[in-house]
Amino acid sequence: KGRLLHKPEANHFFEEAEALLDRLEQVSHTMKDLAGLKEGQLKIACMPASAQFIMPRLVADFVRDKPQVKVSLMMRASSVIEEWVASHQYDIGLSETPTPNNSLKMTNFELNCVCAMRHDDPLAEQSVITPEDLSDKPMATLQEGHPTLVATRRAFSTAGASLNPRFELRNFQPGLKLVEEKLCYCICDPMTASSYMDYQKGEPTLVFRPFIPRVSLSVSILQSSQRPTSLLAEVFRDILAESLIQMNHQFH
Repeated sequence: KGRLLHKPEANHFFEEAEALLDRLEQVSHTMKDLAGLKEGQLKIACMPASAQFIMPRLVADFVRDKPQVKVSLMMRASSVIEEWVASHQYDIGLSETPTPNNSLKMTNFELNCVCAMRHDDPLAEQSVITPEDLSDKPMATLQEGHPTLVATRRAFSTAGASLNPRFELRNFQPGLKLVEEKLCYCICDPMTASSYMDYQKGEPTLVFRPFIPRVSLSVSILQSSQRPTSLLAEVFRDILAESLIQMNHQFH
């Protein structure tokens, strides 16, 4: 009588088609979220100088409006970070600059070190600090052989000043506590200095002054050169790079 009657097989096909259409709609939403950086995963490995405050702050700002983005943030030594990124285990690494590696794409930065001292120290009145100002004064330095310590020794030697390394450290952060306790001075990287200033409540105990001649810490943003980087990682890399540039000018 002009009517269409579906066979039992049509019920099965309808269920399959309905499920497929629902899935296509979900995929469409997912694609829009990915394009808008609202969904995905970001894996970051970073060196100790940035791990406590700087990198968590940048990550927090980046994902605040992205509740579906998941982040893995791990602190490791620079040699481990290099290996993780080269082997595609992590999207982005921030480490001390490694030797050139065909597996890595590197964005390099020379961070100018600053001198940390108490705010009530007589040297705090100066606009810059030189090796002559610190000659024979107790210092907190990195371990023997580290490029920053080598450059510091060279600067002191060229100026005819005497470097007195009282405390040997793995990274600069513990050195700032020693400076607070009036035990030493510390020529540290601007990431460490910026972390200290960002998380002080009230008037900070320490101040930071440019150190002349320049002593720098070489750091790099690492990415794999063997596979494409996600949109999330690309955008975060640019944010991290801009942050490093700003920190480099913060105390100069």
